Amino acid sequence: MSRILVAATPVNGHTGPLLRIAAHLVELGHEVAFLGGARFAAQAAATGAVFHSLPPEADYDDRDFDASFPSRRSVPPGPAQVAWDIMHVFGDPLPSQLFALHKLLAEFPATTVIHDNLFLGGVALALTEPAADRPTVLSIGISPLGVPSRDTAPHLLGLLPPVDEEERARYAALAESLAESTRPVADYLAAAFSMAGARLPSGPTGRVWTEAADHYLQLTVPGFEYPRSDLPAGVSFVGALPLRADSGGGLPDWWPELSRARAEGRRIVVVTQGTFANADLTELIAPTVRALAERRDVLVVAATARPDGARVLRGALSDLPGPPANSLAADYVPFDALLPFADLLVTNGGYGGVQAALGHGVPLVVAGETEDKPEVAARVEWSGTGVNLRTARPSVEQVGEAVDRVLGDPRFRERANVLRAELAEYDALSLISARVAAPDRG
Repeated sequence: MSRILVAATPVNGHTGPLLRIAAHLVELGHEVAFLGGARFAAQAAATGAVFHSLPPEADYDDRDFDASFPSRRSVPPGPAQVAWDIMHVFGDPLPSQLFALHKLLAEFPATTVIHDNLFLGGVALALTEPAADRPTVLSIGISPLGVPSRDTAPHLLGLLPPVDEEERARYAALAESLAESTRPVADYLAAAFSMAGARLPSGPTGRVWTEAADHYLQLTVPGFEYPRSDLPAGVSFVGALPLRADSGGGLPDWWPELSRARAEGRRIVVVTQGTFANADLTELIAPTVRALAERRDVLVVAATARPDGARVLRGALSDLPGPPANSLAADYVPFDALLPFADLLVTNGGYGGVQAALGHGVPLVVAGETEDKPEVAARVEWSGTGVNLRTARPSVEQVGEAVDRVLGDPRFRERANVLRAELAEYDALSLISARVAAPDRG
């Protein structure tokens, strides 16, 4: 058995997958230390790993970004906010993350370090230490693969791959223009790495994330990622992580309604804004309930993922004559139990949630435009598994038309089932643990 250090950015969508990996490694008998945000201490301890908090200067509470990063609220959503996040949410903590890694490794000489792809202290560790003098470093791709390629558009724009040489040339010119306009971001990151004693290699920054680690393990399958003829050798696809059996808490009182709807031949539409971007339920959940309120052939399940979600949603729909008879709402609901009932998932495009839906053969309607969500939505469109609304705040009419399109065209379900079969061929936890058991660096 091995000593393994697992490190995670203190954001729920980054920490959750790393906790699943840590729990599996503990179950296999490995000795695991977990370095992460203080608010995840109890969850990390529940995996059996020994928890260590990040230094205060590298820790923050992602449930209230405005409190942790007051300047962020003045940055408009979209590319400008993504650039700000790269510099400050992920870049600024880098030196402290690396310091914490070194300190913990001195006490806990791990043979392998596993980190999420935006825990940049892990990237710095791989860059600053000769391979023979440090643990094997595994980077886990918890978001769409962003490595630059001649076969794709520039990352984070939500553009589909080029269809011909003319479009390929246009994307190449766009990449050059973006490299110039985003040079301040690249320079800022280079300075952050320099403060940690690391020098970024020349070339696109996006390739550093995938090439610094000994192995970059992407949490999806090839069928949900754009083909790249120049994919770095260290990148491997390992499939999606399984949902935790207790991922959503207990079953709501209305749970028998799902089986009743199925018996009546009604289609079940699940809508969620995920666990992070759910502060304003009028962005997607409320429009979806409104769009389908008169449909007697569907049952809408609103999974709000917040403790007051059902009450807040009722308030957002208070102008209606009464609660729609064809909708159910829950504060929390276990997705591992809910998705087998779903005929469609309407979502803001969280990477893990989309993978989970496809793992059940559920087609999608995706409405997201912040963080990496445009890239998730574009991959849904490209893979033929759903409709990309290209906005985080669709109109009632847009949602209704998209739902009609997906439910009315069996090809979306067929494509989702193709991805379901491909995902079933991969066991992500076993593939990751195999890298730990045989930590080669080639």
